[in-house]
Amino acid sequence: MSNTARATHPARHQGLTRPGPKPAPAPARVAGLLLAAQLLWLALPAWGQPAAGTPPSLQAPQPTGPVLSADPVLTVDGLPRPAAPPAETGPVVPAQVERWRLEAKALEYGDGGQARDPVRAAELYCRAARHGDPEAQYNLAWMLTNSRGIERDEAQAAHLFAAAAEQGITQAKNILARMGAPRGAPPACLRPPEDDLLLAAPAPVPPPPAAAPAGRVQTLSASRLQPPAPPKNAPASIVRFVELVAPEYQLDPHLVLAFIATESNFDPLAVSPKNAQGLMQLIPGTAQRFGVRNVFDPVQNIRGGMAYLRWLMATFEGDIRLVAAAYNAGEGNVERYLGVPPFAETRMYVWKIVKATGGLIEHPFDPAVAPPSRVLPLMQPLPSSRR
Repeated sequence: MSNTARATHPARHQGLTRPGPKPAPAPARVAGLLLAAQLLWLALPAWGQPAAGTPPSLQAPQPTGPVLSADPVLTVDGLPRPAAPPAETGPVVPAQVERWRLEAKALEYGDGGQARDPVRAAELYCRAARHGDPEAQYNLAWMLTNSRGIERDEAQAAHLFAAAAEQGITQAKNILARMGAPRGAPPACLRPPEDDLLLAAPAPVPPPPAAAPAGRVQTLSASRLQPPAPPKNAPASIVRFVELVAPEYQLDPHLVLAFIATESNFDPLAVSPKNAQGLMQLIPGTAQRFGVRNVFDPVQNIRGGMAYLRWLMATFEGDIRLVAAAYNAGEGNVERYLGVPPFAETRMYVWKIVKATGGLIEHPFDPAVAPPSRVLPLMQPLPSSRR
């Protein structure tokens, strides 16, 4: 009823109720409620203890013996957190990585007669992800984003989606566009393995001792095998040019030839899907950066590629594996992932370069060319040789 109605009929409720005492002031009511609450609290038994006089048959059973923690330990979301990837005991080949991913998928969905085990699935996805499997990276990111049997972690998922997107997974690119760029350091599932024996040099056979050439800033590592012969399909003119000019850039000719063979297979007109061009597959930005005007001119292209390699040598202090990874995936990715990036193509590329150079993993460098990478001290040292 509106206030107007109540004013129009002032006697509507007269005589229907008996007038009572006036209500107590608000402070007095509050004080009374507090006193009642205190009395009620004192009357209650201690938390978890039976009230006095309660028969033993009605008392709740009390735990006896030590209380054991749950296994696995649950997170604040009530979901388990997968364990960190273990150290590998030997070289991890692509076939092993694929087996981890397939087993993880069966455990995630309960396929093939296996019981669902999302924690174990996430751990296997993690092992495959750090060795560059893009599908494992995407699947693990999906589990982390949707709390699919494991703790939700969108920060870690963003890194995994970014790695999968870099390797061409379209769905990962679309999701990452909505999530935004990943922040912070990459998770353990994307960090280079502590003992990455696939990228280690073969067992070393030191060459006969010889005096270091003049002008070399550092000496070659003893892990260098005997220099291999030039690739069989290398044109003689390119071999002679590289052998003549590579010393100007403080580079081993065999290393330069290995990059040319891996990049273009000595095709001066080669163009990649990412628009890398010429013998050393220079992208337009790199070509401009090192003064190459005609990328399809073999002389200009090789000189530009060698200038880039010399710069990478100084940036990564002569570690061939980091230099090769940066040449393939960009120095930014090497710094972001604190080592060889978790890209299948890049890992295989590094392996090919090391193999083509006969096991060369360290190289002289000139620190005056460029300062060392700011994250170099944070990188896990790569193994020097296979055991």
